[in-house]
Amino acid sequence: MKRVAEIMAVRKRGGVPLALVRTYGCQQNVSDSEKLKGLLAQMGFSFTDDAERADFILFNTCAVRGHAENRVFGNVGALKDLKRRHPSLIVAVCGCMMEEKSASQRIESKFPFVSLVFGTHVLHRFPQLLWTVLTDSRRVFERGDEQEDAHIVEGLPVRRGGRVKAFVTAMYGCNNFCSYCIVPYVRGRERSREPDAVLREFRGLVQAGYKDITLLGQNVNSYGKNLREPVSFSALLRRLDAVEGDYRLRFMTSHPKDATRELIDTIAAGRHLCRHLHLPVQSGSDRVLRAMNRGYTREKYLAFVEYARKKIPGLSLTSDIIVGFPGETEEEFRETLDLIRRVKFTSLFTFIYSPREGTRAAALPDPVPAEEKTRRLQRLCAEQEKIAAARCAGEVGRTYRVLVEGRNPRTGLLCGRTEGNEIVNFPGGDGLLGRFAQVRVVSAQGWVLRGEAVPDR
Repeated sequence: MKRVAEIMAVRKRGGVPLALVRTYGCQQNVSDSEKLKGLLAQMGFSFTDDAERADFILFNTCAVRGHAENRVFGNVGALKDLKRRHPSLIVAVCGCMMEEKSASQRIESKFPFVSLVFGTHVLHRFPQLLWTVLTDSRRVFERGDEQEDAHIVEGLPVRRGGRVKAFVTAMYGCNNFCSYCIVPYVRGRERSREPDAVLREFRGLVQAGYKDITLLGQNVNSYGKNLREPVSFSALLRRLDAVEGDYRLRFMTSHPKDATRELIDTIAAGRHLCRHLHLPVQSGSDRVLRAMNRGYTREKYLAFVEYARKKIPGLSLTSDIIVGFPGETEEEFRETLDLIRRVKFTSLFTFIYSPREGTRAAALPDPVPAEEKTRRLQRLCAEQEKIAAARCAGEVGRTYRVLVEGRNPRTGLLCGRTEGNEIVNFPGGDGLLGRFAQVRVVSAQGWVLRGEAVPDR
């Protein structure tokens, strides 16, 4: 691997080659970029955030929404002049978007200065692909296929983005084929890591002092079904929760159809498991949920939430909602508004439906004008802001254990999160950075809490 850096050093006429990695999309993409950076470090690269100084620029892309793809094309195009001024620069694009044939073909035809394109299935072959670019002096396009993932490659180096929070991938891919979603096509079918491998990585992070560790999977609570000896996700959580240390354990993203009462009971009994559940509902309308191929009904979702809140008092619930799915009526949208009023989510990730080529929903009639979809999104966000403001006002006077992640760049206050993933800003010294602190909430500013540190009891 070091020979890659040697060739790059010759190209730049001496010195350590510098890499810039830009990540678009979800936490899984962030985790993939940490592996790519680990491989680059093994190859002898150092890192920079300055494109002007970079010898190698890699964009790790997202294909979930059209807006994300347009951003990638725009930002890749902006490198054309940089490549002209620095001919030795190597530009690469990888990730979910490059598993779409049309997107990779557009990169190949419209951006001739991009030397390397590869998909999610061949991430582990990145050093070999870059070596081919350097030694054969040709452009390389490699999407791979699902056969590349027949066996999960363990032991890839990881260069993590911080020393407080970390991601651990429990499984890859998705079998659900929601009608609007491109993920199964670009990430492949579900493949779970062996529990011992997950435990080994997790224990290492705890021993290294990480305080907030998130298990990742496109449908994480479907973990273990495809293993030679099936293991439930709840069983995996119990094994991880038994690791000694001072840390929090989270997971995402869960699919409501695979969320079980055993999972809720496991969280309730856990020592380190956060009382926070991200459970994307997507819509409050049964007809829309059927059209989305979600596999649950509104009533089942609400019944599960009721059980979860009964077993875990103070549970923080967050969710995703898509507005303007093809054919969504005003009445169906109102059902979604009614659902968020009933559940009272801590926060929501909200999106206007984005058609993805190759999905079933992309072929559905879509008579609702874009302007109306935008108005619905605005109404949804306004309703959620009211819910969040009322919830935050009710937090005043309570004391929480907050993990201090950094400083608010605008106010200079320490910034941390509660177990429920709520943001709290409060004054304090640098000695609290990266540590847990007891914080009393003194005021609420919209959906952000303001607090003051109190002595540990």
